[in-house]
This record gives sequence, C-alpha cells and structure tokens, in this order.
Amino acid sequence: MYLIITRSFPPELGGMQSLMWGLSRELSKNFMIKVFADYTEDHKKFDEQASFSIERVGGIKLLRKYRKAQLVNEFIKYNKIEGIVADHWKSLELIKSSKKKFCLIHSKEINHPKGSSLNKRVLNVLNNVEKVIANSQFTKNLAIKSGIDEYKIIVINPGVDPVEKLDKKTITKVESLLKVKTPRLITVSRFDKRKNHEKVIMALRNLKQIYPDIVYICVGYGEEEENIKNLVKELDLEGQVMFFKDISNDLKNALIAKSNVFVMPSIIHKTSVEGFGIAYVEAAQYGIPSLGGKDGGAADAIDHEKTGLICDGNNLDDIYSSINTMLENKKYLDYGKNAKEFVYKFQWSKIIEKYKKILN
Repeated sequence: MYLIITRSFPPELGGMQSLMWGLSRELSKNFMIKVFADYTEDHKKFDEQASFSIERVGGIKLLRKYRKAQLVNEFIKYNKIEGIVADHWKSLELIKSSKKKFCLIHSKEINHPKGSSLNKRVLNVLNNVEKVIANSQFTKNLAIKSGIDEYKIIVINPGVDPVEKLDKKTITKVESLLKVKTPRLITVSRFDKRKNHEKVIMALRNLKQIYPDIVYICVGYGEEEENIKNLVKELDLEGQVMFFKDISNDLKNALIAKSNVFVMPSIIHKTSVEGFGIAYVEAAQYGIPSLGGKDGGAADAIDHEKTGLICDGNNLDDIYSSINTMLENKKYLDYGKNAKEFVYKFQWSKIIEKYKKILN
C-alpha cells in the first residue's frame, strides 16, 4: 500500500488539485492506495465515486498539518506501507517514518533564499526522501540551486486526461457570444501578477490597430482582477476584452477550443514562478498553440516555434511581436496542429509509467 498525503484535492478546483487527483486515480490502478487530504465542502459525494480510500482532515489550517501528521503516523504504525507520496515538502515535515518517501515539487514553494530558515526546512525534508519529483526541467534546476541533492531529482511533467467531446449546445453558445470577433486570444488562470495579463492587455492596444475585431478572453478570478479591469477601461479596450468566472468546465473548454492562441507569458513575481503550466497542455489538446514566458517551466509544455512561442514576459515589445507572429498569415494553425500531436506524451497513461518505474 502507498499513502498519498496532499493539501490540494478535488472537489476543490485548480491545477494542483487536478494533478493530485489524476496521480491518485492512476496509481490506484496499479497499487493499493490511501489518500490523506484536507477537508473541503461537498467532499462526500466526490469521495464516494473514488475507487480508493480518502480520509479528510479538517480544523483550522494552522493545526490541520499537525492533526494530519498524527493520523498518518498512527496509520503507518498499524498498517503495512510500501511508501509515501506527498504533494509538498510541508506534507512530509512531521511524518516520522523510515518508509520510502517521494515528494513532488512545483517551483514557488522551494524558491527561498539559500540559507534562509525556510530553505533549511525545505532541504531538511527533501534531502531525506527517496526521490524528489520535479514538474519541469526549470523546477529541477531551481531545486539544485536551492541545495537539493541532484541525484535525488527526477523530472516528471504533470499528466492530463484525454479531452471529452465538446457539447454541441455549448459550442453554439460560444459561437454566438464571439460572433465576428477574430482573431481570438485566451488566458485561463488566476488573476495574479505572475500570469502577466496586464502586458497582454497593453499589447492588445497596438494589435487592435491591425486586427480591429480582435478579442481577448480572460477566464478566472484572483486578487488582480480589479486592477486588470481598470486597465481595460483606461486603455478603452472594453470592446476587445471579455471576462468569465465561475463558469462550467464545458464552457471553459469550448472557449479554449474556439480560440486561436492561448496567451500566458508568465514572469517571476517575488518568489512566485510558473513551474510548468498545465494550462498550455490543456489548450494544446484542442489544437490551440500557446505563448509562454521564458521565466519558468513553460519550455517543457511548449516546443518553441513548433507548438507555440516562448517570449520574454518582462518585455512588452516581445509579447506584442510574438502574438503578431502567430496571428500573421494564420501561423497559429500550423502551430496548433503540431501542438495537438505533441500533447499526446502528457496523457496520464504515458506519465504514470514514469511513476511506476520509481515506485517499483
């Protein structure tokens, strides 16, 4: 039996939640597993349809970590465990066991100044596990710089499920929403500084001169939402930018499928950095190419000049010219075709083989 300890799990939404669900589900096809996850509203209905045991741990955040560790330590004492897989170094910090441990790393949670107390805590956990699983080559390099033993680190990109057939009604709804708006740019992400919506909007002001019917679709929510909406007003782009939040998965996927370019030229903001960018892979499944930023793990998800472009997210001219390059002569059609083929290697059926290799 393998234990999976995670702070992020469905029915909560998010990239980490999807990753830990996909990993747990795929591992359960090959091993007996038990998941220790944080309590979340409406979890009962979700947990009932899982083919493995999920134990939820509630209480205030500060104490939850201790309570969960106590339950895991107790469980290990009385059950035969092969090993432990964790979503975050903090999930392992209080686990007292000599069983093999495997820890996923994503980037920003290990991006602390060398020698700082947080960096020391990270190293104390990660240099004492069997394997550290980095979500990209970028994250692996960051881990080595932080002081994590290189021989312990293996790169395994996050997996995705094959896309479901899009609902015809939803497609029709999207078509009527977008009507004559073309070309179509889209970002699906939280509104935070790292995702760089504001520079895309600034580039849009110039792109509008060449493409008067251009539209930029923003799906998400977050602390930067008001600032972004104010910028759109200030630049008189209300006719060019559409905001969506709290929408169904169906509608989100249809919006992606009916767009031309997925844009997320991420930057490093303070210690926050894009470790991989599963959103680029999700867009590629619909044959939509991406524009990503050079700071972070986008290069694992985008094959530069084949399935999209990597640009300098801090350079407005570079963002503008990269988007323009993809739109000129509908270059995005070639990139999109390549992206759809490239993305096959990220399917869970392929990714899980890499996990099986290290767990066995």
